[in-house]
Amino acid sequence: MRSDYPDDRRVVITGMGAITPLGHSIPELWDGLANGRSGVAPITQFDAESFPTRIAGEVKDFDPAKYMNPKEARRIARCSQFAVTALKEALADAGLALPLEDEEKVGVLIGTALGGFDQGVAGNDILHTKGWARVSPFLSTATLPNMPAHHVSLEASAKGPNFTVVTACASGTQAIGEATEIIRRGAADVMLCGGVEGLITDFLIGAFSAMRVLSTYNDEPEKASRPFDKNRDGFILSEGCGLMVLESLSHARRRGARIHAEVLGQASSSDAFHIAAPDPEGEGAARAMRWALQNAGVGVDQVSYINAHGPGTPQGDAVETLAIKKVFGQCAYSLPISSTKSMIGHCMGGAGAIEAIACILMIAHGVIHPTINYHDPDPDCDLDYVPNVAREQPVPVVLSNSFGLGGQNACLVLGRFDA
Repeated sequence: MRSDYPDDRRVVITGMGAITPLGHSIPELWDGLANGRSGVAPITQFDAESFPTRIAGEVKDFDPAKYMNPKEARRIARCSQFAVTALKEALADAGLALPLEDEEKVGVLIGTALGGFDQGVAGNDILHTKGWARVSPFLSTATLPNMPAHHVSLEASAKGPNFTVVTACASGTQAIGEATEIIRRGAADVMLCGGVEGLITDFLIGAFSAMRVLSTYNDEPEKASRPFDKNRDGFILSEGCGLMVLESLSHARRRGARIHAEVLGQASSSDAFHIAAPDPEGEGAARAMRWALQNAGVGVDQVSYINAHGPGTPQGDAVETLAIKKVFGQCAYSLPISSTKSMIGHCMGGAGAIEAIACILMIAHGVIHPTINYHDPDPDCDLDYVPNVAREQPVPVVLSNSFGLGGQNACLVLGRFDA
């Protein structure tokens, strides 16, 4: 493992913040995951009665004015509101007070799939119904995918490296991986990183419905997300944000920080196969997993748990299972695997970051959260998916997978911190 790195190249997690369909904080997220509670419910953000899918993983009862200036909140997209909210929890958890020390060595890297696209759609509606003079002057900035990173940078006065990863469903995972590399090469001591999405909108539900990739199990929303189950019928669109504070180990030690876990390795790959369908042989996903383990210096027999991408799509879950078998061989059959999406749905660009936080919480608590709604085994998905009930088990080394539209694959290897 990467404990052979010098302290300025080892990267540790010292702070976490999350806003998800299970609540507005890390404790609420963990309580829901550990108890197998679903955050999926009927859509409230628009009238979905005419749509084949009428359920989603919404962030409920969110009032941005509780977390930021109300005037500023009205000018920015929902995704940016989420990012600022999660940042404040992450900084407090890390014991970092503003202003930060040595701001030029603090960077920001946020992943998102669509950013503030909802603002663009709303602005277009105003343009065509009320005329250009009624369009908000803040529209052109609110829609940009890099705005969550901007607002995090502005809030923290982080003046180091700043950029945005836009790799669909792999965005949050890849953002954490690339932030790790920035610290490893010495361009920053601290990185504020993660992923976010805030788009439960009619056009996106309509678009994914047209692709026939969403679950239509509307009558019992909490049972709709069924990763790896034989009767799975699609994913649940969700929203949310996960942010974390990464530091070089030397920086964290200098300030006496509490360390949650260590980023051991990361990698990304491309299927180079299809715009939406995964490579049926799972080669792209397998490459990303294999490379992440190599980057971490971890053997397949040292991994104690896999957090699956596990969206609940018929093809995606079967291909991921195949890819895991290709990488882990016989070890795959003894590895516990679970899908966070079974409880919170698919938060798109925010998914991988929230799932990485879930992994860190499982490392800390020695408890593996379950894959809920798993009742009918699928012959093509024949591994241990920790069905329905959490399992007490130490997980010192975990692999977290994210695979997205466009054949984007990203993986993280996280581990218990050992000094």
